[in-house]
Amino acid sequence: MSTVRPAVPLPLVIVAGCIIAAIGFGTRGAFGLFTLPVTADLGLTREQWGMAMAIQNLVWGIAQPFAGGFADRYGTGRVLAVGGLVYALGVLGMAFSTDALTMTMTAGIVTGVGIAIASFGVVMAAFGRVVPAEKRSFVFGIATAASSAGQFIFAPVGQGFISAFGWQMALVYIAVLLLLIVPLASALRGRTESVPGQADLPFMEALSRAWGHGSYRLLVIGFFVCGFHLAFINVHMPAYLVQCGLSPEVGSWTIAVIGLFNIVGSLLSGWLGSRLPKQLLLASIYFLRAIAIAAFLLFPVSEVTAYAFAAMMGLLWLSTVPLTAGLVTLFFGPRYMGMLYGIAFLSHQLGSFVGVWLGGYVYDATGAYDLVWYLGIVLGLASAAIHIPINEQTDTNFTLKRA
Repeated sequence: MSTVRPAVPLPLVIVAGCIIAAIGFGTRGAFGLFTLPVTADLGLTREQWGMAMAIQNLVWGIAQPFAGGFADRYGTGRVLAVGGLVYALGVLGMAFSTDALTMTMTAGIVTGVGIAIASFGVVMAAFGRVVPAEKRSFVFGIATAASSAGQFIFAPVGQGFISAFGWQMALVYIAVLLLLIVPLASALRGRTESVPGQADLPFMEALSRAWGHGSYRLLVIGFFVCGFHLAFINVHMPAYLVQCGLSPEVGSWTIAVIGLFNIVGSLLSGWLGSRLPKQLLLASIYFLRAIAIAAFLLFPVSEVTAYAFAAMMGLLWLSTVPLTAGLVTLFFGPRYMGMLYGIAFLSHQLGSFVGVWLGGYVYDATGAYDLVWYLGIVLGLASAAIHIPINEQTDTNFTLKRA
């Protein structure tokens, strides 16, 4: 598979892309810290806040294929710069929201669009364009690890902002930090060019051919579960730990520990992905997630068990991403990576929508999160089974030109 020469030196592309991924994902990862202060101050139910976050994940997923497609066609730098502006606007709007409707519009719709346009999915599309094929899984792992580093940094920083300035000013400061994406995006300018021997297809035809690939369908379906796990834990875990008698600071550091250990998990996943079958690695990750959740529920909740669970989930958190992105690029080549990974990510975000909303609904209905935890175990085992039959084989519909 061919690559193109980047507009700036490759190391600078990777560094700038990783910083963008860290800022964008770190901000998103800190939203769970706002659950208790926002619902208490605005009088929102847990389900109303969960719905705003769920819509954010859904909008992110719906917009992701289009963001990836625009990046493939018009250039990643331009797309990321616009995304940084929209993302900052959405977070700033959250600070001035006064009820469930305005919070849903700002936190849900505007922020969701901004996250999609400035996401690490678009960053990885840029990496897939300029990084040699044999190094892509590892570089995808680096980008994912950078996202995790952002979560590790932003969780305690976000909690510190909330404690020192209140949740509204904390969001204002975070919005200012998001504007750093705009100048950094210039290092990732350029777009994916057609390469000899590879099909150059319209959006819908490329999507139709990709969906005809059985292994791609399984990959997309399985990615739903990843989103369910991540979004539920990210948004509801801090509140769950407070419910169990722990402090909000333990909740913030739990999210930070997930981010810290995810750096290791993402790098290890990217390294292993270039040496072992990616589909079997993915099956193992989902199986181990189910085991980790079951073990967490078996023991009384304490700071020790919370941090131990966070460490285990951190190793498995975004380790699915370099493997999933690697399989998409292996199936179809870098030409359509932004769009077709975006379709897979839409499934991920549908799972995120269900996980966040269901967590709030179940809590309001039962006063506990137990049912959602149990469902997470079942879905983890199901996703592990779905990934086993995936075949690492390039789709010839994308390596041959149309007649």
